[in-house]
Amino acid sequence: MAVQTIDTTGTTPDTRADFGPAVALSCRECGERVPLGPVFACQECFGPLEVAYDLPTGDPEALRQQIESGPANIWRYAPLLPVPADVVDKPNLNPGWTKLVKADNLARELGLTGGLYVKDDSGNPTHSFKDRVVAIALEAARTFGLTTLSCSSTGNLAGAVGAAAARAGFRSCVFIPHDLEAGKVVMAAVYGGELVGIEGNYDDVNRFCSELIGDPIGEDWGFVNVNLRPYYGEGSKTLAYEICEQLGWRLPDQIVIPIASGSQLTKIDKGLQELIKLGLVEEKPYKIYGAQAEGCSPVSAAFKAGHDVVRPVKPDTIAKSLAIGNPADGPYVLDIARRTGGAVEDVTDEECVAAIKLLARTEGIFAETAGGVTVGVLKKLIETGQLDPALETVVLNTGDGLKTLDAVAPTTGPTAVIRPTVAAFREAGLA
Repeated sequence: MAVQTIDTTGTTPDTRADFGPAVALSCRECGERVPLGPVFACQECFGPLEVAYDLPTGDPEALRQQIESGPANIWRYAPLLPVPADVVDKPNLNPGWTKLVKADNLARELGLTGGLYVKDDSGNPTHSFKDRVVAIALEAARTFGLTTLSCSSTGNLAGAVGAAAARAGFRSCVFIPHDLEAGKVVMAAVYGGELVGIEGNYDDVNRFCSELIGDPIGEDWGFVNVNLRPYYGEGSKTLAYEICEQLGWRLPDQIVIPIASGSQLTKIDKGLQELIKLGLVEEKPYKIYGAQAEGCSPVSAAFKAGHDVVRPVKPDTIAKSLAIGNPADGPYVLDIARRTGGAVEDVTDEECVAAIKLLARTEGIFAETAGGVTVGVLKKLIETGQLDPALETVVLNTGDGLKTLDAVAPTTGPTAVIRPTVAAFREAGLA
């Protein structure tokens, strides 16, 4: 396909590295643009940096065909990502192109008439959406010549980094709170990298990693969610791309997204906006809703109070993958929810567990606690009239329930224990 480009940055690309259509890093706050590199904060105002592009323009149908002829993973969208054109040939876990499940049973249960879909990202290589963001960060680390992949993590990211590093031949050293779910600890450790528990919560771990970056120890390290964060965040856009492509190249009316740092929600919105600008989908209004656990709901609290500032909290919830008390993208989540006419809501741990079971019972999808929070918030949004049940809705499940068994184990088990006879089966009232 012949491709024209539009310079959206005003910055000359770094020709020494191949980042595909990406040409600069741009500050979200002041608009300052800097060359592509392993940096994450603006030197002018300390605002967050994100990737800016010269995206392809011209014939949208030709671009659609190019995407559809690509591999069944996120690299089908390489023309829209900060990766080289030959990324598919490099050793990578190749995540993405997960199922978009039409959830008619759950829709009936909740009273949704406009159509309901679950974007089930538990089908990724390490069973969470984090494989997407790590795949992009890994390519940046490879391009910058970094030697060690690292991260601060609430669990899923640690496993994704360990697996991706093992596949690509990188050393990995990841940092987690000391009290994570056992399943996530094992999954992060099994890939043979170094796994370090930090006494404290995620915010303590993140502060430690920020200090390590400035120490000689951290030289040549790629912290995927710190110094590689601008690239890492772009992986979440592929959720937006896939949802729209799987819907037949159209925007859904409403999307419910879990909030940890808030990056996933902001990048999904960015992805939707890019598809509109490229002419790949027809522009129409859509609403974005954020979901938090009540025990760690600083963005929800700010939204309900009408505040623009998100006040940090100390997390206390079973949804540990969402337990970030000081979410970096919180203010941007508020902007998006308000701009699109959506909302940010929260549910209790008990509602989270009930929602995990509801999704499993109605659709055969076993979600981790983050998915329970999201489905629980969907239910609450309908009950409170904040979400229109007559509009088409997509809800995200970002991880596998096998990672958070402790959340449901106390109230889940055999229906009955009987002797191995038909008579005993009848006596138990199961016939």
